[in-house]
This record gives sequence, structure tokens and C-alpha cells, in this order.
Amino acid sequence: MNVEEKTEFIMAIRNYKYSKKERRPDFIDITAQDASNKKILLRSIEPEGKAGYVGVDIVKNMIKLMKSENYDSGILISKRFTTSATQEMSQEKIELVSDEYMPHFDTEKLYLTITNCVDNQCKANCGRVPEKKSDCKGALEGKPCKVRALSDNSSFHFEHGWVDLMRNDLKQLLSLNRTFPVKED
Repeated sequence: MNVEEKTEFIMAIRNYKYSKKERRPDFIDITAQDASNKKILLRSIEPEGKAGYVGVDIVKNMIKLMKSENYDSGILISKRFTTSATQEMSQEKIELVSDEYMPHFDTEKLYLTITNCVDNQCKANCGRVPEKKSDCKGALEGKPCKVRALSDNSSFHFEHGWVDLMRNDLKQLLSLNRTFPVKED
């Protein structure tokens, strides 16, 4: 998963609600709220250069923003971090997500997130969640509905305990969400 996909994955699995998204030249900041209305800053950085590390200066910049804008916590998502950046994050309320570390999540929570994502996309595409196969309007030109196929796949993967494949199912659903944006209530 790339950095942006990891951000979407975390947002979905933790059921964060988007408040604001700012795209800057070096990073993307997303302001979100959790279920208890805590304000969270998710910063995604695709590092440039051969080293590809996020350094302590970037972390300090994020801390300054979090304090000035009254964020309750933060998540910094990138490929790799320097040791000093990691130490600085551990002293503050900033969670690290990297190529080597992805936060723990419950398998059941992942499956429920997939199910909710499927339901939302079905409502957006068909007007409601189909009760039977013939109610599905997502099939195009004789090809099966992608959302329904991913739903079936994720059920099979969940039954067999194949978490990596379930993660990929969610990634694909989130990608389809960009193709078929879900209407907000």
C-alpha cells in the first residue's frame, strides 16, 4: 500500500469522519474526528530522495500545528522515519505508520468495515442494499458487479482467516469509492 492508501485504510478501519483535507507540496493533511468527536490530524508524507526518511524537523512542525490548532492526537504516515523522529513522536501524541509498522486492528473490525463500505457503495450505486442478486444494478455489460464480487470475496477470506486478502479487499473497495463516490448524509 502506498501512503495515501494507508491513510484511507486507517480512516475506514477506525471509522474517522473527514472534516478537512489540505494538499501541500510535501504532504497531505487530513483533519478527522473519531466517534467521541476528538480532533485528529493525519499527515501523509511521500518522502523524496534516495533515503526516503521523515526527519525530526517534520515531526516538530506537525507538533507545532497540532498545538496551535488544538488537535487531540495525530498520526504520521510515511515509508520510513529517522530514529530521532520516532523518539519525538513517542513523546507526543503522534502515532507512527510506516512500511514496517501498521497499527493493530481486529479481524472482525476489518470485516465489519468492509461490510459497511459495501453497503454504502450499494446504496450509492443501486439506491439501496440489494436483498437478492437480481436487485443488484452494479453489473455492467454482462460483467458482474465489482462491489458484489469484493463482498463475496471478503466473506470467503474472513471465513478462512486470510487477513492480508481482506486488507486487499478493503483497499480495492476504497479505490472503487473514488470511482463511485458515496453521498454524505
